[in-house]
Amino acid sequence: MRHIMVLNAKGGSGKTTIATNLAAALAVQGKSVGLADFDPQGSSMAWLEARPPARPPIPGYAAWQGKYRPARNLDFLIMDAPAAVHGKELNALLRKAETIIIPVLPSPIDMRAAQQFIEEVKKSGRVARKQAKIALVANRVREWTRIWGELEEFLRRQRIPVLTHLRESQNYIRAAEQGLGIFEFAPAATAIDRDQWHPILRWVRSKRSQP
Repeated sequence: MRHIMVLNAKGGSGKTTIATNLAAALAVQGKSVGLADFDPQGSSMAWLEARPPARPPIPGYAAWQGKYRPARNLDFLIMDAPAAVHGKELNALLRKAETIIIPVLPSPIDMRAAQQFIEEVKKSGRVARKQAKIALVANRVREWTRIWGELEEFLRRQRIPVLTHLRESQNYIRAAEQGLGIFEFAPAATAIDRDQWHPILRWVRSKRSQP
């Protein structure tokens, strides 16, 4: 079983959006996928509650409540991490994953917070010992704006793989409301978003995302 965590100590960075869309995309491809929600707000669990029964099933685990037991036959377990995790709590979370995705928003406040958080993650024992791989995603980007260019330059300086940028799109709002992922909507309506997601899917399926 692959353990993939979406992580950022800054609230509102889009962790749940990425975790739920990643889970849905892998499920649509025929993979057995579980979704573990470590955030007491339970946003990923709310998404699963809205998920139509006709769609590929994704078992959910309210991991913030304590012990959870994902099914052994899962191909992937996607983990939605809470905000404001540092120190021992962060290290405990990192021990649960081999693959870590860090979304970063295009704003000065988010980039400053991400700089400190990324350094903390790099220094954690699991990442420092190369027992987990990390990558960055530029999230909720308005293309061709000045701040988008500043975010791209910031991400390049981190010396971590930058997988893609995801635009700010109403498709993600529709998906969240309906318990779906963008790959479960009509291709014509989500063509741009699908193209932006392909690098993430290629990376998580590749050996480059595994220790």
